[in-house]
Amino acid sequence: MRFALASLLLASLSLVACSDDSIESDESDVTSAVPETTVEAQALRALLNDPATTQEVLTKGKVTSSAAKALLAHRNGVDGAIRTSDDDLFDTVAEVDAVKNVGPATLQRLVTIATDRGYLAAEKAKKRSIVFSPQAAAQSHNAEIAKVIGQAKTSIDIAMYSFSDAGISAALDAAVKRGVKVRFVFETAGEDRKLTGGAIATSKSGKLEALGVDVRWVNKIMHHKFMIVDGARDDAEAAKTATIVSGSGNWSSGAATIYDENTMFMTGYPELSLRLQKEFNLMWEHSTDFVSNSSLVFEPSTLALTEESMPLTPGMQIFFTSDNFTVKNATFSVTSKNTVSDELVRAIDAAEDRIHIASGHLRSRPVAEAIIRKVTEEPDVDVMIYLDGQEYVSDATNAQQIEDRDECLAAATTDAQKRACVDKSFLYGREVEKAGASVRYKYYAYRWDTSYAAQMHNKVLIVDDALYTGSYNLSDNAEHNTFENMFMFRGPEFRDLVEQYETQFQKLWVTGDGLLDGLRSDIETKSTIPIVFPAMSLSWAEVRDLKSLIAAECPDVNSSEFRTNAPAHKTCTK
Repeated sequence: MRFALASLLLASLSLVACSDDSIESDESDVTSAVPETTVEAQALRALLNDPATTQEVLTKGKVTSSAAKALLAHRNGVDGAIRTSDDDLFDTVAEVDAVKNVGPATLQRLVTIATDRGYLAAEKAKKRSIVFSPQAAAQSHNAEIAKVIGQAKTSIDIAMYSFSDAGISAALDAAVKRGVKVRFVFETAGEDRKLTGGAIATSKSGKLEALGVDVRWVNKIMHHKFMIVDGARDDAEAAKTATIVSGSGNWSSGAATIYDENTMFMTGYPELSLRLQKEFNLMWEHSTDFVSNSSLVFEPSTLALTEESMPLTPGMQIFFTSDNFTVKNATFSVTSKNTVSDELVRAIDAAEDRIHIASGHLRSRPVAEAIIRKVTEEPDVDVMIYLDGQEYVSDATNAQQIEDRDECLAAATTDAQKRACVDKSFLYGREVEKAGASVRYKYYAYRWDTSYAAQMHNKVLIVDDALYTGSYNLSDNAEHNTFENMFMFRGPEFRDLVEQYETQFQKLWVTGDGLLDGLRSDIETKSTIPIVFPAMSLSWAEVRDLKSLIAAECPDVNSSEFRTNAPAHKTCTK
């Protein structure tokens, strides 16, 4: 009898254990059945990270209740609520596989659910490409932008610092004629509005408005270079298929064919689309009209975008300097926040392997101090910084800027005055090199001038396995006086993107390799020598020695005429 009772008890416990459903638990430490870099892995992560995915959704797809509960508990964090600060979204399939009661069978069921609910199709529909400048005009980012505009069906929203490309202008003209609504926040409009008479109509802004493009301007420097095609102006669903374009390059011939730039083209990334749309809407709704074409009517977006309406996508973020502003009517005012530089400092401080930077400028005190701290405390981290030639300073000039800063601080009596002393334009390239970073300059002229500068205009940081890229220059001016963006990508879905940028960085690092000896020989032996020359990636010492050689061989380079009229002097006769 005792044996019979014991048997009944065991049977009862067995039934309780299986009452969840008839699916066995598959807790396992085996290798993931869904490879990390596949589209199925992306769909699986998208399913689990979607706030709309509940326990009911998972169990209906034959995931055990215990596994479903564990997966959502991991995602939602300790407070059990999604969209809170302790959320722990799934970055990898391995992270999913590590959850209790999850193994290969559950992973496969999750893929099936993701397929049935449309996540797999959405992932397969994604498109992504990059154009690295310089390129021939026909292969440039401008040519690709014109093609994207040519595919627009309903709307185009543009935030652009500088624009002069005729091909893009023609594409916008054709888009308006086929009924596409185009809105344009244009930095140049802030100056064009000051013109009078016929000059307004023939200005860049006036010509855009004559095409039927509604142009407006904001009271801060508008340094973005992005476009949203067929985006979520009025319907959130449009974000799923919208195309976004963003990068470091303006829409100009120089950015396309001369400067070092990067421009991304992405379709099917709803979070990026919605966040750019939210940024555009902020500027548009607090902008001022460029009054040229009176038939154009101000049209704000009708879709309200809040943080709660954003999809949650691990491995991808955008940081905006607008987070540092307050706004009232058409006036944006700066606060003490440092949204972008705080993120970059956090990444640099946490770096364990590499910090590779390609930037036109290095004038941000917090970023420079973080680099100096890193190379001092952790010299094994590979720190390589490639800057435009205008960032070079001699030791004498560097000593002077340090003295000026120290005198400013000594005279400052308020916190605001002290911040102004340390945040003003200070060129940090020499200081970070002296601390131990490897620094090179894209050097192409004895004297920098915008008329012939073959600029290193990227704004890229690769920190371990993360990529940061956008319009944001490394400066306090960018942080507090300018509308800027900085994208961050990391994780399995974007691993190839990060490495594309790393490959490009390594190419930039050896720009003009082998040209220096020939240039030095020409300077020493020829009667007329070039002082504007093909770009080379040079160390600080190489730039110093080259400048000294040019000045010694042709002293006129430092004459008043050469200094004040640089565009007229690309050579120097001994």
